Amino acid sequence: MSIEVHLREGETQESLIKRFQRTVQMSGVLREAKAHNHFISKGEAARIKARKAARRRRRERY
Repeated sequence: MSIEVHLREGETQESLIKRFQRTVQMSGVLREAKAHNHFISKGEAARIKARKAARRRRRERY
């Protein structure tokens, strides 16, 4: 999976970099790479998922 950002006419290098960074953030490439940084067993992944769901439910209540 590669992300391409082409320089638009009249666009500065800084705005190109910002647009690239935004594209990378939206695609979730870094998040996925960090998730695969260490091995997580299926049981541990289920526990993490349950904790995130519980936290999300607590946040939605208020």
